[in-house]
Order: sequence, then C-alpha cells, then structure tokens
Amino acid sequence: MSKIQQCMAVLLLALVGLLGGDYESRAAGDVSPVPAAQMKQTLRDLWLGHIFMIQHALVYNMSHDMAERDAADKQVLANVRQIADTFTPYYGAARCEKLYALLASHYSAVKEYSEATIAGSKSRQDVALASMASNADLIDAFFNEVNPHYLPKGTVRGLIAVHGAHHVLQISQYKKKEYAKLEETWSMMRQHVYVIADTLTTALVKQFPGRFS
Repeated sequence: MSKIQQCMAVLLLALVGLLGGDYESRAAGDVSPVPAAQMKQTLRDLWLGHIFMIQHALVYNMSHDMAERDAADKQVLANVRQIADTFTPYYGAARCEKLYALLASHYSAVKEYSEATIAGSKSRQDVALASMASNADLIDAFFNEVNPHYLPKGTVRGLIAVHGAHHVLQISQYKKKEYAKLEETWSMMRQHVYVIADTLTTALVKQFPGRFS
C-alpha cells in the first residue's frame, strides 16, 4: 500500500466521520427534509469507504502486520456503524442495530476468507463463502422487511452477493501478487458499491417522499 493510498484512506475516514455525524444528529431529532442528492452522495461515500478500508485490512493481513490490521478492523467497523446509522431516522435504532450486526458479519466472512486464503485452506474458504452467501440472504431479508414495496425480495441479495464476489477476487489477486489486475478490480468494485448506494437511496426516497427534497 503506497503512502498516497494511506493518506487517502485517512482523508476518506475523516470525510465519512463527518457524514456519519450529520446523520447521527438527524437521528437525534432533526426531521428537516434531506436533499435526495445529499443522501445519495452520503451513501456512495460510505460504501466507497467500506471497500477502501477493507482493502487496507486485507493488505495488512497479507503482510502479517497485525497491529495495523487491528487498527484497520476498527476503521471498517466504524464505517459499518455509520452506514447503519444513516438509516436510523427512518427505521429506528433497534432495526439499525440489527443492520450494523449484519454488515459487521459480512466483513467477518470476508476477513475469514482472507485468512483462509493466506493459510491455503480450501475448507476454510468454503466455510467463509457459505457465510457470505447466508449473510447476503439476511441483509436482503432485512431491507425487504423494512421496505417491502421498493426493495422486493432478492434485490439486495443479488447486489451483496456480487459485492462479496468482488472481495473474493481482490483477495485472490493480492495472494497471487497480480497487482496489474487490481486497478481494474478496484474500478469494478467502486462502480458496484455506487449501484448499491443508489439502489438503497432510491428505495428510501420512494418510501419516505416527505422526508426528502
């Protein structure tokens, strides 16, 4: 990981921290309409932060730098908390705590796949892949439950399944030192998390039209 990428990660973390704080204030009682474009950008930034921070955690895992990996783990989970908290004004704290747990479990499965790949354990990889698939089903069920009209069953599952496959591809490329391919993979991952963010934003705005401007 270059120094430039590390600096970008720090700046990105600061950015999503500010965005997370904004939506925490809304959860605390600000019910003013939110510009739909602002919500779209917020979720795009947070999901971009998600893949950026996980990438760092994976790199540190591959290099066996456990201190840096543990620090990256905390950044990943802080970002996951911010994604979940973005939905709190609309679905409530209890439901969004469940969303946080589901997104944290998604990362746990990705991390387990990374560790299994480093260890060269096919059986552990298979367990991690099964966990990713099960987690995608649960995330899909969550969004279908809170927004059944605009997020029909299977919509989010497909998006999260592809997202998980991108993590798996990236891990494989790091393991094989296929660095020339990683830039293309990163671009693909970035565009896909934008699709996730935009899909969730569109559904949320349709569900709560009076809460957005």
